[in-house]
Amino acid sequence: MRTVLVTGPGGAGRTTLAAATALAAAASGRRTLLVSAEPIPGFPSGTEPTPVTDRLDHARIDSGAHFRAELTELQQRASSVLDLVGAGRLDGEELTELPGAPQLALLHTLHQAAAGDWSTAGYDTLVVDLPPLDQALALLALPEQLRRYLRRLLPAERQAARALRPVLAQLAGVPMPAQWLYEAAARKDEELAAVQALVEDASTTLRLAAEPGPAAEDALRTARTGLALYGLRADLLVANRVLPRHSSDPWFADLAAQQEKCLGHWHEEWAPHVPVHEAAHLGRDPRTADDLAALAVPAPDERGQGRVDDPWWIEEEPGEGEPGEEGRPSVLAWCLPLPGAVKQDLRLVRRGEELLLTVGPFHRIVRVASALRRCTVSGAALTDGILRVRFTPDPALWPRTS
Repeated sequence: MRTVLVTGPGGAGRTTLAAATALAAAASGRRTLLVSAEPIPGFPSGTEPTPVTDRLDHARIDSGAHFRAELTELQQRASSVLDLVGAGRLDGEELTELPGAPQLALLHTLHQAAAGDWSTAGYDTLVVDLPPLDQALALLALPEQLRRYLRRLLPAERQAARALRPVLAQLAGVPMPAQWLYEAAARKDEELAAVQALVEDASTTLRLAAEPGPAAEDALRTARTGLALYGLRADLLVANRVLPRHSSDPWFADLAAQQEKCLGHWHEEWAPHVPVHEAAHLGRDPRTADDLAALAVPAPDERGQGRVDDPWWIEEEPGEGEPGEEGRPSVLAWCLPLPGAVKQDLRLVRRGEELLLTVGPFHRIVRVASALRRCTVSGAALTDGILRVRFTPDPALWPRTS
């Protein structure tokens, strides 16, 4: 299934452009599902896929209903523990949505489309209206992070003792909560794995929507770094609400000149790898299918070239002193392109076989390449948009020959 994730700086009209993308995909003959949290004029508001046109369905995310359903199910599964401590149950009507619930509801909806009930409906294209750009990049990194947390908090080796828990429960005279806890964790890990696979699939791309201007320019420059760090790729940058370039009104002429300057930067920075589409300002908010078609947003290609399989690579660098035994290089550099990154916003921590990497607002933990695990980190540098982490072979760790 071809997946297009639409995001952009707040107020850039990303929901409108997500709808325009979905309509274009359906018009090209592909059966399409559009998912959004925001209502779209003229589109049905049901939480289950509902037809918009012959080839386009729309489903709206209700984060409040999802939060109540999840918490109610959790109470049911933990009923023995709650009864043991005398805790009172919460009714669905008194549950108030908490911060973070919209993100979890969106992940659940992506699971429905990737491996849940909706995955069997035969959709060719999935278009998802994501939150604003900074939140969207954090959301796309969340499945990988949450799965790592689950592995650390509930490691697999502890689950091997599940057969003993009924015996322990009889000896202690109280129910053991670990069984349902591990089962719940396993279900969540399965759901998160499906969403992570969807995000990392080569047929998944991001479509960026932005209104030309200084604020959007700064946001997109930062986003380039985040896309590179997470191994994601954009298939299109839509410059939305572009004003006519020639106007007799000085006020509009100044705004158009500012937009034109920004568009020149975008074509220079993005166009070599990501096409830039200019969607004209209609003079009103798009409210009908004809208005959306007037934006002339291109349909996504059928296959897409989304995630970069392995953006890291290893280089040999001359080190101080003589090369190690058997001709091993003195220094190995683990390299990652980070366009737009700034040195003072960069932080690296090596912990065991993992590298904790922070670049501005973005954070990722990656497993060190196998060839470098017997080395120590001897430095790092950011040059011409490429991060190079230097590793020096450690004789105490390198395998010895007889």
